[in-house]
Amino acid sequence: MRRVLTTLCCALTAVLATAWDAQPPTQPGRPDAATTLRTHDGLVRGAAHDGYRTFEGIPYAAPPIGRLRWAPPQHAAPWHGVRDATRPSNACPQPAGEVPGGSTDEDCLRLNVTTPDGARPAHSRPVIVWLHGGGFTTGAGSSYDAHRMATRGDVVVVTVNYRLGALGFLAHSALPGSGTFGLADQQAALRWVRAEIGAFGGDAHNVTLAGESAGGYSVCAQLASPAAAGLFDRAIIESGPCTGRAGRPFAPSSVPLSTARTAGADLTAKVGCNSAHDVMRCLRRVSVARLLKAQATDQQPAYATPLLPRDPAAAIAGGRFHHVPVLLGNTHDEGNGWAAGIIRAGHPVTPDTWPDVAATFFPAAGEAKAIVRAYPVHPTDGGPVFGAVIGDADFACPTARTDTLLAAQVPVWRYEFADRHAPPLTPGTPPFPLGAPHASELPYLFDLGGRPRSLTAAQHRLANTMIDYWTRFAGTADPNGPSSPHWSRQTTQSLAPDHIVPTHTTQTRHHCTFWNALG
Repeated sequence: MRRVLTTLCCALTAVLATAWDAQPPTQPGRPDAATTLRTHDGLVRGAAHDGYRTFEGIPYAAPPIGRLRWAPPQHAAPWHGVRDATRPSNACPQPAGEVPGGSTDEDCLRLNVTTPDGARPAHSRPVIVWLHGGGFTTGAGSSYDAHRMATRGDVVVVTVNYRLGALGFLAHSALPGSGTFGLADQQAALRWVRAEIGAFGGDAHNVTLAGESAGGYSVCAQLASPAAAGLFDRAIIESGPCTGRAGRPFAPSSVPLSTARTAGADLTAKVGCNSAHDVMRCLRRVSVARLLKAQATDQQPAYATPLLPRDPAAAIAGGRFHHVPVLLGNTHDEGNGWAAGIIRAGHPVTPDTWPDVAATFFPAAGEAKAIVRAYPVHPTDGGPVFGAVIGDADFACPTARTDTLLAAQVPVWRYEFADRHAPPLTPGTPPFPLGAPHASELPYLFDLGGRPRSLTAAQHRLANTMIDYWTRFAGTADPNGPSSPHWSRQTTQSLAPDHIVPTHTTQTRHHCTFWNALG
């Protein structure tokens, strides 16, 4: 049973990290003369919509193909004429899932810009750069329709594709930049924003780097990366706590370079390149489809590397990170989606199976027995209990720890998204009510897949309040304003429809004293 559950856990990690129905984007708006803008690389023509404009599929780096596969991102080549930017580019290579049919297109280092319509204000608008989640194996910037955030918050939003899976994080001793190519792509996108966003009405000196799940952990990595110095001015971390670690299988984390190289050697052997005279030349000739089939389901950036010298957790604990204001948080029921998926796949969590399930996911000596005592399972509550263990261990308590470490050095605002009736992100009826699971806050900020979720009037008000908080923070480093409930830096803001209040119970509600004692 342990082998079955471990395999299932790995498969669900990538899928549920950005769990929603795969939806095609909405139809592009109309091309218009006013949507043609000049960048340093050439003219781009976007699309005009009702109150906003979009510019999609803009290259921020050269296609990482041929000799540039597993190389640091290079500057995109300029173009002649007007580049059509009315449709998104293909997603970076990934298996089928969030992106219908997956992708094998390596020419994917593109970004999308959403900017409010109308006359440019006296001062340029704040900029939010969004890094998608997906376990470092799936996802695309174009999945996040940001027009509500852009128009209500009067900000410019940039969503980014970056290399994923083995193409983004392969490590090999013969490969400079090993284990961090996806992070290097994010930095290249940030450099593009600093250089180009003024043409879109954005303030190049007021950039907030934001992301959720693997995207949130990417923000942590950029906070800890010396190479990201000066590339952003604030940070938003959603469900990607900086103190995540590889021993917790559901939350994103980083691994030592030595561990990443072992995984790289395994992939090299699987695709038949381990005995090649020139291993890298062999690997660069392997088809994308074959690489995707051979890569491990879980991917993590590598530390002890030039781009990421230290594990972000250690860097932040030691105060060695970029000192910018931070807004961070988690959902109330982070682990319920994974627990439901495991149960739905035919592995119930009962009083009899609970000790074995706990030992599967928490194999360190003595952990499972302690967990079973602290989280007893009864005949009718196995799913929610298992979900609480995942959420508390991997998200809520590491987020609290991240908050404590950051707040000793920089201004921090922390939230917990607690709408237990949030619209479902996956089809079908779950085996138990999911509450506010991982990624459930995203439909309040974006139209995922270009289509809005059905929200009640109270949920619409919550969505507006959250957008107000996020965009005010991006503009001023403080989420507070006259139209929203006060958010104190000393407490966690609980976000639920018509019930936005500070809470002091995070530590006890999520058993953080217990998890901190386990280490």
